[in-house]
Amino acid sequence: MPETTYFPRYLILGGAMISGVLLALAVHMLGARYGLDLGGLWRSDSHEFMPAGAAIAWWLIASVGFSGGYFTANLMHSAVAGQIPQRMRQFLIVVGVLMLAGAGQAASAPSAVSTISAVLAGLAALCLGAAMAFCGAYFALRKS
Repeated sequence: MPETTYFPRYLILGGAMISGVLLALAVHMLGARYGLDLGGLWRSDSHEFMPAGAAIAWWLIASVGFSGGYFTANLMHSAVAGQIPQRMRQFLIVVGVLMLAGAGQAASAPSAVSTISAVLAGLAALCLGAAMAFCGAYFALRKS
């Protein structure tokens, strides 16, 4: 029986981080389309301390980045051994393509927020998604 080989840890960590960041940015773009925007943090017309939509967007982006990094690291760790069924692989590819296509469509629509607010929100979502994807991938690799 052949010995099971695995991807190097840094390759798994890098791939999982990229996947988690892309999913976090996709959720940020889709959430902004429906009013869940981190840009609400920089609006001066709001009299609330922190708008609820910005808080929900923050937690949504963080949880998707973490879970995307965690599950991608687990999948990449078990993919080399051939432990992922063909149907599961196809399902994951379809979900990823549909998510990124929806985010692209949402990003191409005109925005009601100012440009600087949108840039700051995008950078915040990118940093948050990267940090949480790293944490998720690190915990997945530590477990195995």
